[in-house]
Amino acid sequence: MQDTLSRTFAALADPTRRAMLEHLSLGKASVGDLARPFRKRMSLPAITKHLKVLEKAGFITKSVDAQYRRCEINHEAFNDVAEWMEQYRIYWEESLDRLDVYLKSISPPAKKSRQSGARKGKKKQKNKES
Repeated sequence: MQDTLSRTFAALADPTRRAMLEHLSLGKASVGDLARPFRKRMSLPAITKHLKVLEKAGFITKSVDAQYRRCEINHEAFNDVAEWMEQYRIYWEESLDRLDVYLKSISPPAKKSRQSGARKGKKKQKNKES
């Protein structure tokens, strides 16, 4: 038995399914509308399987309207992914902040550039000539 998070990431792992979700982010669409971009390289049963994976993962809902099957994105399903990822974003952000502090503590002070030293030498030379 697959846990919910594994099913969620497995559904998102496929580029065809991500493209379908992108299409649905614009609004409801029929199965035929979703299938159209993939029909040259994929059969309708294969497209239906992709939609079933998205439906099982909770990313889409299907409704029947006469002979059309309409799909709609379920925005709430993305909350679980966002919550899971948020804990890791916080962890890495804190880790990188600590690394930044550490690197600043061990770095030697920045040296003055040669150009600024050369300018000072020219100023001293001009003052001596005056």
